[in-house]
Parts: sequence; C-alpha cells; structure tokens
Amino acid sequence: MNAYLQLEERFRTIATLEDAAGMLHWDAATMMPPGSAEDRHDQLAVLTTIRHDMLSSSETGELLAAALDTDALNDWQQANLREMERRYKHATAVETSLVTALTKASNICETRWRRARADNDFGVLKPLLADVLSLSRDAAQSKAERLGCTPYEALMDQFTPGLHTDMVDALFDRLGRELPDLLSEILEHQASQPEAVAPAGPFPLDQQRALGARLMTVVGFDFETGRLDESLHPFSGGTPDDLRITTRYEADDFMTGLMGVLHETGHALYEKNLPSDWRRQPVGAARGMDIHESQSLLIEMQACRSLEFLSFASPLMEEVFERVGPEWAPDNLYRVYTKVRPGLIRVDADEVTYPLHVILRYRLEKALLADDLPLDDLPSAWNDGMAELLNQTPPDDRDGCLQDIHWFDGAFGYFPSYTFGAVIAAQLFGAATTADPVILPEIQAGNFKPLFAWLGKQIHGKGSLLETPDLIRAATGEELNADVFLGHLRKRYLAQS
Repeated sequence: MNAYLQLEERFRTIATLEDAAGMLHWDAATMMPPGSAEDRHDQLAVLTTIRHDMLSSSETGELLAAALDTDALNDWQQANLREMERRYKHATAVETSLVTALTKASNICETRWRRARADNDFGVLKPLLADVLSLSRDAAQSKAERLGCTPYEALMDQFTPGLHTDMVDALFDRLGRELPDLLSEILEHQASQPEAVAPAGPFPLDQQRALGARLMTVVGFDFETGRLDESLHPFSGGTPDDLRITTRYEADDFMTGLMGVLHETGHALYEKNLPSDWRRQPVGAARGMDIHESQSLLIEMQACRSLEFLSFASPLMEEVFERVGPEWAPDNLYRVYTKVRPGLIRVDADEVTYPLHVILRYRLEKALLADDLPLDDLPSAWNDGMAELLNQTPPDDRDGCLQDIHWFDGAFGYFPSYTFGAVIAAQLFGAATTADPVILPEIQAGNFKPLFAWLGKQIHGKGSLLETPDLIRAATGEELNADVFLGHLRKRYLAQS
C-alpha cells in the first residue's frame, strides 16, 4: 500500500502539471498577444518535459512494480493502478528529447496555422507540418514497439484507449456504405416537406453571447467555476473546477455559435461531474475521447436539437433577439436544426454527413503517417476525398485541408473518436430516455437534471473505473451498436412531416 500511495501522490503532481499546461493552451487560443508565442512554446515544452520525466522515471517504474504485487487494493485503486501503468508504458516508450521536440514543433505549427488558415496559405505551413509529422511518426513507431500494436493504433490509444484499426475499419466501412444511400433518401424526403425558414440576421454578437450563456446555465453550466470565450476553433479546456470553453460566432447565423456553445458545454459538464474523490488521479479522469465526444454530442445533437428542447428555447431566442414570427416557431426551428445539407466544414456538419468528414480525415492521416501520401499532395487528396464522399469540392485550402487544428497541433489518431462518440451518444441517449421516460418532457420544461442524474450514475461518476467496452455495456446493456445510431438517423430524418 505504501508504494501505491506514493504513486497517487506522484500522479497528483503530474495531473497538476497537465492542468497548468492546459490553461496555457487555453490562453494561447483566446487572449495571448501574438508576439508572445515563442515564450509560450518554451513554457509548454518545459512543463511537458517535466511531466514526462516524472512519469517515465525509474522511481515510477519501481513503485508500479511494488504496487502491482499487492492484494490490498479496492476496485477503484486497482483501476487507478491499471491506468497508471498504461500511461507509464506510453511515457517510457518515447525518449524525453523526442517529447520535447514534438511538443515544441506542434505548438509552433499550431500557432502559425491560425494565421495561415486566415491567409489561405498551406505552403507556409508545409515545412512546419513536415516536422510535426516526422516527429509523430517517430513517436508512433516507438510506442508501437512498446505496446505491441501498429504505429497508428499507438497514436489512437493516446486518445481512445483500446481502439484498434479493425474496429475503426469495420464501423467506417459500414457507414461509408450505408450513409450515402441514406443521405440521398433523407434529402429526397426533406425536399417533399415544408421548407425550413432560417431566421434572418444580422444577430448582434452580444445577443448571441447572452443567449448562449442563458442556455448553458439551463443545461447546468456554473459561471462561478467556468467561462465562455471565443477562439478560431471551438474547444473545451481548463479543469473540472475551472472550466474554459470557447465558440465562434457568425453575424448572420446565430445557430452555428449556439450549437458550438452547447457542444462544448457537454464536454465541460462531463469534466465537472467526474468523481471528485478521484480528482487528479488517472481513474478519476475522462475515460477517453470517444466517451468525451459522446457527452458533447449527446447534449448538442441528441438533446438540444430535439423538438422538446427547441420548444423550450424558442421563446428565449425571441426574447434575446427581440424578434417574432413563424420562423421562430419550435417546429420550424426543428426543421432548421435538423436540416441535412452536405457541406465543406466538419464542425458545421449535420449528424448524417458528419461521419463522412471523419472517414476522410481517417484515411488521409493514416496515409500521411505511413508515408504513402506526400504533404505536397494533401490538398488535392483532400479535395478528391470530399468529392467522393460528399460530392463537395473546396474552393480553397482554407475550407479544405486547413480547416481543422488537429494535425497542425500534432493530434494524429484523434479523428476516429468523433464518430465513435456519435454512435455511443445515440446509444446512451436511447438507453437514458428508455430508463427514465421523464427526461425528454423535463428537457422541454428546461430541466436537464433527470438526464444528468442518469449520466452521473452511468458515465460521469465512473470516470475511468471501467474499460470502455465495459462502460458502454454497463450503461446500455449491449456492446457498441451502430444499428442504434443508424436507427436514430432514420427516425429523426425520415419521420419528419
């Protein structure tokens, strides 16, 4: 027990360093003066290096060996030890010098991406992205040898523990086969229905912020321990007790910013509601990015695009924007919010076409990491993939291969978690509303407490106690099931009248 308790203290310090780095990332994306970037890169590299050295040290290995040899741990402690060992294996697979180099290269590239995207200049990023890609390949190869998996699987495991390419390929092959036909059927059906009339702008940004803040509070966000800001790419960060979320606004379309707010609120409330007794321990952390994405998509796509929620929200929208008219009626807003329209931008995509955006990125990043796709060919490969999957051709790289932050930030292997999260979200929401039929009527009354009571018991309060398949099975009574997701799409988008 002494070795285990020493590990808890060590990992508490490591988690605090991660929290500090997260706050520096948030500041860099929202408030940092542009001339301060170089200093910030150094700060983040030092924090990451210190964290890595603590995690991969011989002392940590000796404590793990001793703790693994004890029978005195309860279920939570055993799971904590399991997660400690997983993180230790990842850390010891990579030399400190590579961790430092990759952290710095990723931060430099991501900072430069913010301006390059605005300038539609992929060329200026190519040498920086080439460095990130080369270092990511080195880290992936080292981790693969240590973990006994492929290099791409080693990167996925950083974000989504236990995910393998055969699982991704099976899901993506099915969705790639079925979604195009389903999309055609949905578009034909929607063309036969009353036209959705989007409320006309402009919508002053201060009013958009006010609406977002009011609905965040309804969902359960506490502004005493969190805040809402703007950034080029919406994200959720901070810590469970200091939540930081961002969105972006468009003057003529308040729905984009609002759904970004609600999506990130789902992420933030998952963090806030993780088991407080296990703060800053691996077992108390979010289970993985697939589960994290399921929580944001459950709030945004499942709950907040429902007719029940829009029935509650439409009077607030009329009040905040000082507008009235048939376009603000709940049934019209529902048609607007569930309008399926293939487009260029992933973060603005509807839930029918969204997986196709992810499949494209999955294919491209696997090819980049395997050195089967030269960076010079990335823009054209992106455009070809968009044409194949979505019948869309980006007019420029800004809305093509430059649109996402992930590769420029070194987050190769992240994208599959989005679609796995969507499948899990549909499964969880179906299980929740079946187990407690008052959830949707209460959402219509502006009360999310029954939904979060169910999520707290089944998902949030369990942190990383269970492996992902066990967590899904315990909450829903079945394995990950794409039938539920596809059934949800058919019910929502083909039953409208």
